[in-house]
Amino acid sequence: MPTIISHPAVPLALAFGLGRRAVSEKLLQAGVVASILPDLDVLAFRLGIPYEDALGHRGFTHSLAFAVVMALAAGGACRALDTTFSRAFWFVLAAAASHGLLDSLTNGGLGVALLWPFSDERYFAPLRMIEVSPIGIGFFSERGVQVLLSELVWVWLPCALVAAMLFAVRKRSCGP
Repeated sequence: MPTIISHPAVPLALAFGLGRRAVSEKLLQAGVVASILPDLDVLAFRLGIPYEDALGHRGFTHSLAFAVVMALAAGGACRALDTTFSRAFWFVLAAAASHGLLDSLTNGGLGVALLWPFSDERYFAPLRMIEVSPIGIGFFSERGVQVLLSELVWVWLPCALVAAMLFAVRKRSCGP
């Protein structure tokens, strides 16, 4: 999995690119939480739930269905997030869905249950270029540094490019 440090790259990039008028501070915070929340499933290890179980790591919390549920919750809380239902829904959906999609780009683990509850099958993307992060204390090692460098190239750089493109389009559409 990408680290908890890199999952927020997607909502941060979208918020920067779209601007404060489109993404309120509270909506950005909700997006960051939605991008990280699926990894709470690591608690399954402590509960003795097998990795490959639907309740295990990269199981249902990494699914597109779970992302939709989080997006609907954000839409329902749109007033508290200082935005509209539509903006809350789509922004949080992008942030939450990006978690499983980024994890599917890693070179380790058992895949991601993207289509749960319709299928328990675990999926990887055709290209798996992101170094999988060690879980636990192993993160603070040379391997952890390799993972962060991989994420810099394969997560943060593309997100920065998307943010810059969205920013440029937004500024161009607003006129000189």
